[in-house]
Amino acid sequence: MNCTPIAHIYNDFPTKFGLPRQSGMSEHLLSTIVMEEEYRSPDAFRGIEAFEYLWLIWQFEAMGKREWSPTVRPPKLGGNKRMGVFATRSPNRPNPLGLTRVKLISVEQTEQGPVLTVAGADLMSGTAILDIKPYLPFADSAPDARAEGYGPHTQKKLNVALPPQIAEKFSESQRAALREALAYDPRPGYQNDPQRVYGFAYGGYDIRFQVSEDTVTVTDAVPVESTQSD
Repeated sequence: MNCTPIAHIYNDFPTKFGLPRQSGMSEHLLSTIVMEEEYRSPDAFRGIEAFEYLWLIWQFEAMGKREWSPTVRPPKLGGNKRMGVFATRSPNRPNPLGLTRVKLISVEQTEQGPVLTVAGADLMSGTAILDIKPYLPFADSAPDARAEGYGPHTQKKLNVALPPQIAEKFSESQRAALREALAYDPRPGYQNDPQRVYGFAYGGYDIRFQVSEDTVTVTDAVPVESTQSD
């Protein structure tokens, strides 16, 4: 079976590190979905505004020639505990498919056809979208369902220290999304060095931060152009 991308999604996260691990963890993170030319008919979106949330079926970035493994080590569980691949959301799967719920903010008619703005995606910028379907709360929601094998149902949020001179580099919505991404601790579960400076690309900047106890502190935001020219 061959799947052809119908669209690509774009946002402020060009790489995986720092990206929210699950959909909905950063409700302020806005993304745009631009359709491929073949799928830009406005008729294909008729009635979509009636739905508050959508499902995105998407493709993980190319896994190269690496063979899939029946067990994986989820980073958030410390990177040492092995679990069955079908009991995780690891990208190293037989078929590199992802499923994400997003909130539909708007649908605009542009020179590129209908462009969807959505919130809460956990996809890095440029990811290929394979399908879009409406989210049906009466059928798709199971708030009391067990999920004990994948850590706690909720994750304790860290306090975020974002200095004003760094915060002013971003718009209000970008600041909110950045705070959410940092509050959920982007580091793998097995890394806990308060002296180490971590970094990820966001909104055209390399965000540098440290984590000590229950606080993550942003220490710098360097324009990506500067880091590439060093």
